[in-house]
Formats: sequence, C-alpha cells, structure tokens
Amino acid sequence: MFQRRQKISLLHRIVQFFWPKAGWHRSTRYVFHRVARIPGSAYSLAAGFACGAAISFTPFMGLHFVISMAMAYVIRANVLAAAIGTAVGNPWTFPFIWVGVFNTGQWILRTNSMDAQEIDFLDVLTESMEALHKLDFDYLVEVGGPVILPMLVGCVPWVIGVWIVFYLPLRPVISKYQAARHHKRTQKLHAQNTDERQEKA
Repeated sequence: MFQRRQKISLLHRIVQFFWPKAGWHRSTRYVFHRVARIPGSAYSLAAGFACGAAISFTPFMGLHFVISMAMAYVIRANVLAAAIGTAVGNPWTFPFIWVGVFNTGQWILRTNSMDAQEIDFLDVLTESMEALHKLDFDYLVEVGGPVILPMLVGCVPWVIGVWIVFYLPLRPVISKYQAARHHKRTQKLHAQNTDERQEKA
C-alpha cells in the first residue's frame, strides 16, 4: 500500500547516497531540522550531535554509532542526536579525515615512515576490525599497527577540536530554533482559543 509504484534501482540508491537529489545544502538543513526537533534541551542535542561528529574522526570503523551513543550517554547528551551526528563521517569526508588524522598522529609520534597517499585506509581499517573480531593479533601488529597506531594518537586532538567546533555554534542555534518553534505553537494555540471563544459568543 505504501510502496513506490516504481522501484528505485540499486544504482540510483548508490548515486543518491553519494549525491543527494535535494543537494548538499538542503540535505544539511534537513539534518539540522531533524536534530532540532528531537525532544531535549539545546545542550543535549548540540552535545549529542557533536559526539557523533567527533567520533567519526576515530579509526573504529563499524563502531561509530555505538561509541558516539556511549559518549553521549556519559555526558548526558541525546543519544539519537549522536547517532545522526555520525553522518559527518561519510564516503565524501572519510578520505580527508583519515589522511588528516594519520598525518597528525605521525607528527605527534615524530615519525614519517609512511606516506598517507599510498595507504588504502578503507582496506586496512576493515581488515583490522575483522582481525580484531578473530583475535588475529599478528595481523593487527604487523599490518594494521603501523597505520592504526598513528590514527589512534592523531584522532585525539581531532575528536576534541571537532566536538568543540560543532557544539559551540549548534547550541545557540538550536536554542533559538526551539524558542521560535515554541512561540509559533503558542501563537497558534492562542488563535485557536480566540476562535473558540468567538464561536461560543
């Protein structure tokens, strides 16, 4: 009953994922409205989204949802907003995130043994997560280690910085949005009550 008349092909879904039909600007506005309308204080929503965005800069592929929601829970932020915030890490941004985090880690560790441009981060991170599940420590140490260690070290300042960058502007914007929405609802309710009184009179 609620299915589309014409099914969307797999190729079309992939294209939509990488390049939304509405465009990135409208898609970003949609995400903001979706977060701002979640029940909760401006702090909890802004902090929650910031958690999701920040955790996207860690090399824990496949665990961003869980870690961001746990982080949000600890600081009493909104866990749903945190889950939405992980959208900051996506196929468009991950290549830049991984290179930036890796280079930062190498700079902190004072090593420059590997060129980030020559590393297949997606393959290394995916294989490392699978090795972790299988407790294959040989792979983690020999193959994943030289890449994962700099990323673990390098992601720390990025996580802190990204959290601040998203939280500081989002909190007042969400607060203003919630106040405007509340005012609009109050006016609508007042207008309805006025109409009811006039009808009774």
